[in-house]
Amino acid sequence: MTINSLVDGPADGPVVVLGSAIGTDAGLWARQVPALAQRYRVVRYEHRGHGRSPAPPGPYTLADLGGDVLARLDSLGVDRASFGGVSLGAMVAMWIAAHAPGRVDRLVLVATSAKLPQDLWAERARVARAEGLEPLADRVVERWFTPAYAAGHPDVVAAFRAAFLSTDPEGYAGCCDAIRSMDLERHLGRIAAPALVVAGTDDVATPPSHGERIRDGIRHGRLALVPGAAHLPTVSHPDVIAAMVKGFLDEFLD
Repeated sequence: MTINSLVDGPADGPVVVLGSAIGTDAGLWARQVPALAQRYRVVRYEHRGHGRSPAPPGPYTLADLGGDVLARLDSLGVDRASFGGVSLGAMVAMWIAAHAPGRVDRLVLVATSAKLPQDLWAERARVARAEGLEPLADRVVERWFTPAYAAGHPDVVAAFRAAFLSTDPEGYAGCCDAIRSMDLERHLGRIAAPALVVAGTDDVATPPSHGERIRDGIRHGRLALVPGAAHLPTVSHPDVIAAMVKGFLDEFLD
């Protein structure tokens, strides 16, 4: 299983690996790459069935998705890295930190949760397999951005809706299965890497209370809030997120 990845920055730079939210591709982190790639080797990967990654039959688990990332890093010759992610990408990062701690320097966990209601994700997987992604698009995308941001940036919202619809339905459903079966809360205490947890104050999908539980469960965790941000702050607040991520990673090197 070889997932797609994009690499930017100096070949000899410290590596930071970035994963995206379910239903999005590597473009989710595009606005942070210019700032990070000045110093870091930035590896953006795409989950199974997302972007240019293949979509084997599901269901998937976080162990499957985390194993994909570690295998991709092996192929790139990367033994150790910092890991960041939005939503599902951050869940995968937490799984790697709990199960392969020797490969993780730092964590940046954006708009995410350690455990989510199973029924929602089971239903999304069922609809995706039976009807495709169109019936899900509006209700998913409206949770990604605040109404004010969506009204002021209709082209951005349309582009992310189109990217959602380009996701392979089986890949999306399989990733829904991974989220449905996820219970990272019991593994948080195993995470030794310092972690920056980022939550949008207007995120209804993973509210700040979810970030607080992750911060409290990780021994070296801190929480940063992004005022006025919904579920994709890397898009709505790109400079804020770039500064947060770079500042946190730079602490480790300086």
